[in-house]
Amino acid sequence: MKPGLSLRVSQHLALTPQLQQSIRLLQLSTLELASEVEQMLDDNPFLERADDSAPREEFGLAHADTRVSEGDRAQENTTENIAAGADSASAEADFDAESALPDSWDGDGSVEVRPDDGEWGGDAPARANNLGGDDELDPGERGAGQESLTEHLHRQALSLRLSPEDTAALRFLIESLNDDGYLEDSLAQLAATLTDEDDDLEQLEELVHRFSLALKLLQSLEPPGVGARNLAECLALQLKSRQAERGVCADDQTCIATALKICAQHGALELLAKRDAKRLAQLADDTEDAVRAAMALIARLDPKPGRAFADVERNAIVPDVIVSSVGTGAGGQQRFRVQLNPDVMPKLRVHDIYANALRGGKGGENHQALAARLQEARWFIKNIQQRFDTILRVSQAIVSRQSNFFIHGEVAMRPMVQRELADELGVHESTISRVTTAKYMATPRGTFELKYFFGSALGTEAGGNASSTAVRALIKQLIAAEDPAKPLSDSQLADMLKEQGIDCARRTVAKYREGLRIPVATLRKAVA
Repeated sequence: MKPGLSLRVSQHLALTPQLQQSIRLLQLSTLELASEVEQMLDDNPFLERADDSAPREEFGLAHADTRVSEGDRAQENTTENIAAGADSASAEADFDAESALPDSWDGDGSVEVRPDDGEWGGDAPARANNLGGDDELDPGERGAGQESLTEHLHRQALSLRLSPEDTAALRFLIESLNDDGYLEDSLAQLAATLTDEDDDLEQLEELVHRFSLALKLLQSLEPPGVGARNLAECLALQLKSRQAERGVCADDQTCIATALKICAQHGALELLAKRDAKRLAQLADDTEDAVRAAMALIARLDPKPGRAFADVERNAIVPDVIVSSVGTGAGGQQRFRVQLNPDVMPKLRVHDIYANALRGGKGGENHQALAARLQEARWFIKNIQQRFDTILRVSQAIVSRQSNFFIHGEVAMRPMVQRELADELGVHESTISRVTTAKYMATPRGTFELKYFFGSALGTEAGGNASSTAVRALIKQLIAAEDPAKPLSDSQLADMLKEQGIDCARRTVAKYREGLRIPVATLRKAVA
């Protein structure tokens, strides 16, 4: 076989660093993008934020050697003379006021003497009084001062007259509670954490006994149910707290007693979740009517008493796109405007001074490396702009296709898959997937993730298609309008959808119902 040369032309896609960065930025959320921008600003000296103030070059090196005009110089001299006269007059007035006072005068109490804030800096803001101070606080600062569960319990423990040992045991149990107010570890396990292996059994038992007394004190504090080891004990503690209240009538006392018997039975909580009044009546040895009243009482209790004190971090969703109504069009159809949220768009630019210095210093050391960093900054700015342009294009296409949703709601949602939108915009389906992940749209009907507007199609008797999102909304409406005493089963819901021309199987109805976090018909049945 003779060796030879051949020429072949082919095309292939190479993932350049710029393309890789563009793909990575496209799939980032708003918070992740902000973190990425901060990281790039720290790493790349050629990148800076573009603010609305005047460019520094207008007041920097370019104007450093500019001569001052005679008119400006005369105005400056006049201003300096006026300021100097005012300062001297103020100084003389201060001197006369101080010399008029006796050396031993400390005040007569009619005027509050406080240090001047000016001694800590002339720019310090004046201190407001305590009457209007709360109005100037940031809402986040107000939330930060919320009392936690442990602080609430420690404050109540201060009012108890206890020995130092009992106080220490109570404080230890309070610190051992979880966020819901439960004591997850047993008293023996807690005592074992405070003893060594060399300690005798008698000392461990004494410590457990001390914890048992402290637990009773803990369970007597507010909120009721705190310090419980399990859900049944938590409910029982709340029922006993209500039982001890003054002014409770005899009927309520009877209902509370029945509820306590239910909580004391083994396996009663599972029957309570299933709302099986007949079997609960057998366990509690009571009538079904009494058990149903006790079930209604238990349903009003708080299974997590510490939840009200939990410092839950509330992350407000910042939308990437804002949709607003702009009136009606020629045919009476309502029109909507799609625009990017300027608050999430980072304003970046290339540092002009550094870029000009690099351009004028060719051939120096590390010039090639600095030129690469300058190009990296330009790529980053371009990829950021391309990211938001892609988000805007996709959002405009979504609003155009789902315009009926913004007018009539979920029931008017059209079926749409990512492939259709990718073909319309001339991009790959994976690009649509990246754009719609963790990106949100603020609309007149609420804030939704971009993925929310996509849904599969279900066949109808008329030969058309119905969106799965619209079917979910319809199922939700049917369940909301059902008779609480006779809730609709999945089969009945499927038949009702079929009557409206939507071919939906019972399994599909059950799948959509579970996705909406709606329980089955037996659990939705209201307690009489």
